[in-house]
Amino acid sequence: LERPSLEFNLPDTHEEGKLYVVDSLNNLNKLNVCPDESQRSLDEEENTGGTGERMAGSNARNQCLFFVIFILTLIISLALVSFVIFLILQTRSEVDQISSRLLSEKKNIEELKKINNIILKHLNQSGIKE
Repeated sequence: LERPSLEFNLPDTHEEGKLYVVDSLNNLNKLNVCPDESQRSLDEEENTGGTGERMAGSNARNQCLFFVIFILTLIISLALVSFVIFLILQTRSEVDQISSRLLSEKKNIEELKKINNIILKHLNQSGIKE
């Protein structure tokens, strides 16, 4: 269909005929422009007497939904951040324990090297060789 034109040469009829023709043209224009689902919503808006109340209710519902989703997102983010901080602290504690064990083992190894050197010196001095 071609783009509907709103300018028509209407024959001179009585007032009710003009209103009927204009209403028919509006319905035809709605069918050409709007899909079926939006046409139903347009018809419902006409039956309810306007869009002001419906738009205000829908807008308030959208804002409420947005704030609920926003608050849930913040709570989930806070929980995830708390969990990450807990993991960091736990890992830090484990690393501290491992590093202290490594230091003590290093000291033990150094002591064993000293003892080994003392034993080798004693063996060399006593004349027992392999």
